[in-house]
Amino acid sequence: MPDPDFPTAEAAQAAARAFRDDYQRIRDEIAKAVVGQSEIVDGVLTCLFAGGHALLEGVPGVGKTLLVRTLAASLDAEFRRIQFTPDLMPADVTGTTVLGEVETEPGVTHREFRFQPGPIFGQIVLADEINRATPKTQSALLEAMQERAVTVAGTTHKLPAPFIVLATQNPIEQEGTYPLPEAQLDRFFFKLIVGYATREQMRTVLDRTTAGLSPEVSAALDGERVATHQRTVRAAAIAPHIQDYAIRLVMATHPKGSGYGGGEFATPKVNQYVRLGASPRAAQTLVLAGKVRALLDDRAAVSADDLRWAALPTLRHRILLNFEGEAEGVSTDDLITNIVETTPVEAD
Repeated sequence: MPDPDFPTAEAAQAAARAFRDDYQRIRDEIAKAVVGQSEIVDGVLTCLFAGGHALLEGVPGVGKTLLVRTLAASLDAEFRRIQFTPDLMPADVTGTTVLGEVETEPGVTHREFRFQPGPIFGQIVLADEINRATPKTQSALLEAMQERAVTVAGTTHKLPAPFIVLATQNPIEQEGTYPLPEAQLDRFFFKLIVGYATREQMRTVLDRTTAGLSPEVSAALDGERVATHQRTVRAAAIAPHIQDYAIRLVMATHPKGSGYGGGEFATPKVNQYVRLGASPRAAQTLVLAGKVRALLDDRAAVSADDLRWAALPTLRHRILLNFEGEAEGVSTDDLITNIVETTPVEAD
């Protein structure tokens, strides 16, 4: 059955070309302000066009907030920033009901409660230092990130579309921080590790920032165009055996004895070090990220290499280590690499 958005092969090809062109336009705009970090930029843009959210982890000063602000500047979309602190309350994020005067007819007013939206009602939302807020406040994002809506005083309010949360956190600070709950982590499409710049990139950064230069970033797309490209991504093809490969990659994170039917595809390392594996959202993420990569590479369908590219940012925050894994300092990235290297593309 043809896709109603792309009824012919020619329409689908034209949509794919437009997607590639617009993706490169945004990438070029971001490069005006952000030096290097090409993998991180591609990860964030993959989240944007797949309709997901991104968690950016890195030490202070590596450009996490700059990247988000630059992305917002390259889009004609509403940008909101929420600075997470221990005293931030859920209503500070979602909004609250306030008592105000409403004019029912000329000269006649009465008082009633009305909803005052919080900063979550944006299209590009920066959740800065998200792990500094208490679990109660972090939970205010759960409904917004999954349902694209918030419920206040029994009334559900839809968020604007497109809607993407880009959260930052510092991996080294422990004082005054709270670990993100598993339900919160699972709602992030990708977890991206932002590293230091190279020597040459650092030179470029200094040339730009210490000489009074201020690069101008222009809006390359609007929200409606982004939503169109999100439909293009979902319409991309994936063969049944590649989809099954995505399923088996996720199931390979489930150890024996976890109580959730795991173990069939788990590697010995997973059985030894993992307490709980990735959820079905991880399989959805692998497929959607693979579709983005296939379209960018001008291919008709997702390949196994697309899924391998997406495996680390998709799974690293969705695997819980057991006591032995924590004690031995096992890296979830190493476990994922082991899974990718040992899981065959074709099922037995």
